[in-house]
Amino acid sequence: MKKYNQLSLVFIFLTIYASQGQNKSFLSQRGKIPTDSIGFIQIKTDTLFNSKQIISLLTLQKNNFDRFRIELGYSNSDLRKTSSFGKSKNAEAAINGGFFDIDNGGSVTYLEVNDSVISRNRPSNLKWAKSNSIINGAIIISNEFKIIIQPANSEQFYEQSKQEEAVLITGPLLLFNSEIIKLPNMDLVKNRHPRTCLCKTKKSVIFITIDGRNKEAEGMNLFEAQKFLLNIGCVDAINLDGGGSTTMWTKEKGIVNFPSDSSGERPVSNTLLIIPN
Repeated sequence: MKKYNQLSLVFIFLTIYASQGQNKSFLSQRGKIPTDSIGFIQIKTDTLFNSKQIISLLTLQKNNFDRFRIELGYSNSDLRKTSSFGKSKNAEAAINGGFFDIDNGGSVTYLEVNDSVISRNRPSNLKWAKSNSIINGAIIISNEFKIIIQPANSEQFYEQSKQEEAVLITGPLLLFNSEIIKLPNMDLVKNRHPRTCLCKTKKSVIFITIDGRNKEAEGMNLFEAQKFLLNIGCVDAINLDGGGSTTMWTKEKGIVNFPSDSSGERPVSNTLLIIPN
């Protein structure tokens, strides 16, 4: 897998948490010496938020967007593993995407690709639906394959707009313009779970998985995730489907995090992919 300078992320993390009295937080950091433009690092800590954490980060520098693009991979009928989506698209890396119907497949939130509506926000009275207080953000892939994270507009707005290559409504939105977004007081937010997040810094896009539900990784609640993402330099950030769905895959290493689903890597409905141009 291709690499970029990961040392800045490590430096930021060490600096921030040393200043907060967490200078002994690192048990290990996994990742090769960077040689190219996609960075991978895995951080293991036993004191961040007074807990054990395993955090994996894939970073794509904005000045390499001419060499790589981010796409939404999806299946509207059957469920597929994140690794399967990645391999079928010859991607360099992938993470699981938004919320989906575990029983029947398909996204349960608005998904649009190439001006075609793949799915809509599921009515709240139906199984697997998510409340509006949760699905309040959107990931936009523009016609130039630029990534935008923003408060969600209406489905009709995106359906009429021709400026997007793809749209996925998900959430909750965690950060916007470097500001922490107020979150609802509900179990999905306040309890610790595995998490998958997408974030933009001033110079990069970062895929993030936070493992949980095992003795070496407790996961984070979303208030903790907000603080962590802000401290590593995220300007805009959004939550994706987490729990047993949380998965990070790379072409070189395969699954690099520790999925908590009882079957291992859980099949999902959609993914975010980094693909060579």
